Amino acid sequence: MIRLVLADDESLTRGAVGALLGLESDLTVVAEAGDGDEAVAAIAEHRPDVAVLDVEMPGRDGAEVAQWVKANAPEVRCIILTRHARPGVLRRALAAGAAGFVTKSAPATQLADVIRRVHGGGRYVDNDLAMTALTTEDCPLTDRELEVLRAVDAAGPAGTAADIAAKVHLSAGTVRNYLSAAMQKLGTATRAEAVEQARDHGWI
Repeated sequence: MIRLVLADDESLTRGAVGALLGLESDLTVVAEAGDGDEAVAAIAEHRPDVAVLDVEMPGRDGAEVAQWVKANAPEVRCIILTRHARPGVLRRALAAGAAGFVTKSAPATQLADVIRRVHGGGRYVDNDLAMTALTTEDCPLTDRELEVLRAVDAAGPAGTAADIAAKVHLSAGTVRNYLSAAMQKLGTATRAEAVEQARDHGWI
């Protein structure tokens, strides 16, 4: 029997996926979680064979949970589920140690097969997602601009230019210049939009 932890912040989706997987004779859901922190707690408590993680959840997202698993429970295999086929999400999840990446539009039988493959030591990435990731455009940003965007992401919405400057060891004015250049290159109106676009493309 393959033991699963299922994490998704949408209760209807989580319930439906859990019910469908429960119909498989060799799969059992031992715990469910509604956000990333609950997922970490459930994985720590139950030590499942496979964790099936929604990529976008409150608290830690699926990639961050996979990163925690890699560091603290490496015997647990992680599969990432997503509704949005964004190449940056794929790269982040794979870098975090996820062994599988499946879209939520996939049939439950396919997810069950992926779970079995991953449990057996294999890997799986949806073909369309893989092709999109391979053909995505090159990053137009400089290393310094990327560094500043990472600092913006880490500082959160309340972070000031001074906070960001302290992280990257630059003046606040220089940080503003790098942010302005990055926003212009990406065609975004705010620094938050620039960070989101860079993350979606897998550049940060």
